[in-house]
Amino acid sequence: MSVQDLYRQKLRSAAEALDQLRNGDSIIVPTGVGEPPALLTALSEQRRRFRDIKVAQILPVRKFGYFDPETTEHVRHLAFFYGAASRAGGQAGWIDFIPSYFSEMPALIARGLIPADVVFALASPMDAHGYFALSLGADYTMAALTKARAVVLEVNPHVPFAFGACHVHISQVSALVESSEPVLEVGLPKIGPVQQAIGKYVAEMIEDGSTLQIGYGGIPDAVVMQLTDKHELGVHTEMIGDGIMSLVEAGVVTNSRKNYLPGKMVATFALGSQKLYRFMDRNPGLEMHPVDFTNDPYLAGRNDNLVAINATLQIDLLGQCGSESLAHLPYSGTGGQVDFVRAANRSQGGKAFIVLPSTAKDDSISRIVPTLSPGTHVTTGKNDINYVVSEYGVAQLRGKSGKQRALEMIAIAHPDFRAELREGARRLNLL
Repeated sequence: MSVQDLYRQKLRSAAEALDQLRNGDSIIVPTGVGEPPALLTALSEQRRRFRDIKVAQILPVRKFGYFDPETTEHVRHLAFFYGAASRAGGQAGWIDFIPSYFSEMPALIARGLIPADVVFALASPMDAHGYFALSLGADYTMAALTKARAVVLEVNPHVPFAFGACHVHISQVSALVESSEPVLEVGLPKIGPVQQAIGKYVAEMIEDGSTLQIGYGGIPDAVVMQLTDKHELGVHTEMIGDGIMSLVEAGVVTNSRKNYLPGKMVATFALGSQKLYRFMDRNPGLEMHPVDFTNDPYLAGRNDNLVAINATLQIDLLGQCGSESLAHLPYSGTGGQVDFVRAANRSQGGKAFIVLPSTAKDDSISRIVPTLSPGTHVTTGKNDINYVVSEYGVAQLRGKSGKQRALEMIAIAHPDFRAELREGARRLNLL
């Protein structure tokens, strides 16, 4: 039977594709815009038909109907990382979460520690050889394909066919659904004077020929905007977005000086504009890989001069980062921050940056604190942190004592809070 015959044989409506589900199933869905909207809308509409279905995902970008505290016994979200659609449910307790380093999620799935009964994913059109690309989110989903009882793809002509280890053959697929709406666009975060100041400090420390990992957020994007005078940069990251694309178009990113996978940009998921998704399509300079490849600290650290740029919400005087919660209230998740901090620390000439505005709530609260707020989920520990950057400067922590670290951190705090931080440091016997 030809691959085209198999395609026609497996084609279903979104409602019919739900017949692949059994009560109690865990559905694995890719990161962000890799989520399949037609399938998840159909599931939402028919959620009362099922019992104890879990939809497990990093960073949902649409608030589907199943995000409903009244129907969690039928279908409920299981978060690997909270976003705007899931945050309120996580804070209220009707959405649960599984903490994990992003790089280790495929192993957790492979070992059965995270169930993966079914995969729902957005995919590119099939090529002549019977392959689809999960280019928007290879992440942990590729690992789930080998464990799942059923694989259901939502095929959309606007999804790019990317190169790399992100392909699924028609023989692996249980059912197909077709959709045609454009892939959801995710705009750039707001960049203000504080973000620009932080970005300038970081950009000044990035050397020509460096390889970049850039997280999502206003500050990482502010860094990108100030790299246009650099030369021969490379990319080995978890997320590819419009900022990286703009550096490629400007001739800044060439990947020519990468010593690991030279000539290739590497990422595991995409988040951006329609222009970005078109840029990804059959681009020989880009490969999309599972996250246990892109984020593995040993593999990523094989890039010399790896620069990792990630944001935090709060940090203490020793350098412990609370990047995923507001005190005990969950806000986001661990993601790949620790993966790439450790990768940059392993890299020959690498630099790991943690960035944050010095204050919150109109300068009424310092984000640099003597100790993290009670209940804070610690993301990156003090032994991993190196550079911390606020709008007031750069603190360098690795190899420094507790006293030296406290002095470095106080120096980059908002001036209105420095006296209070010194007193806090004295109470902790750091000064």
